[in-house]
Amino acid sequence: MKTIGIKLQDIELYYSSKAFCERSLKAAVLSFWKHEKNTLADIHALKSVSVEIRPGERVALLGRNGAGKSTFLKMVAGLYPIRSGIREVSGNIRALLELSLGFESEATGKENILYRGLMLGLTPQQVLSKMDEIIAFADLGEFIDYPIKTYSAGMMVRLAFAVTASLDGDILLLDEILGAGDFAFMQKAKQRIMGLIEQAKIVVLATHDMGAAQEICQRGLLFSHGEIIFDGPIQDVTSEYQKLLKAGAANE
Repeated sequence: MKTIGIKLQDIELYYSSKAFCERSLKAAVLSFWKHEKNTLADIHALKSVSVEIRPGERVALLGRNGAGKSTFLKMVAGLYPIRSGIREVSGNIRALLELSLGFESEATGKENILYRGLMLGLTPQQVLSKMDEIIAFADLGEFIDYPIKTYSAGMMVRLAFAVTASLDGDILLLDEILGAGDFAFMQKAKQRIMGLIEQAKIVVLATHDMGAAQEICQRGLLFSHGEIIFDGPIQDVTSEYQKLLKAGAANE
């Protein structure tokens, strides 16, 4: 029987400043033409992060925007490389993170099911075996054969969620992704998420909703400027988060 768990020790993660300075071909050409040099320092996104999450734990990540919660999830998922430290993740990961990952605007909904599935680690055969289930859950009708550049934000949510929710996984990583979509789909998606939470061996949830955090999780990690500044029972962590928010509001 395999061991499930997340063990991180002294994780340091940086965003390359070059990626910010040359976000487009046009920016790169203008920089070369003007003989400009990149003077921005790399962004230190996660700092000395050490934490262990064991089977059975439901952990909420709290913190203000830009504190490092989403970066932490993507690092655990293996989407962001670390500069130093030890990252040990044992078990299959099911990650409901950025909805735009693995999507091609010119491709149809069906084609994008394949692209996103491959990006999330499935084989072509596995994606095809789940295709009917994914299409039925997304419930996009004839639009499944249209390029996704014609989709609304809500339709994109439906397709992306349907693909990701079809995956099997021991470790469930959740970001606050359900910000669009009609009421009926939102209710269906919430039911599916609660089912995924019950099935998962480990759940890590990044959220601003302290009520949801207390309802789902028993443990919390409070992030600030890329660091974990508090780790403890969820009631204690939400209390510390409220103090942090009040202190921030007082300084504004």
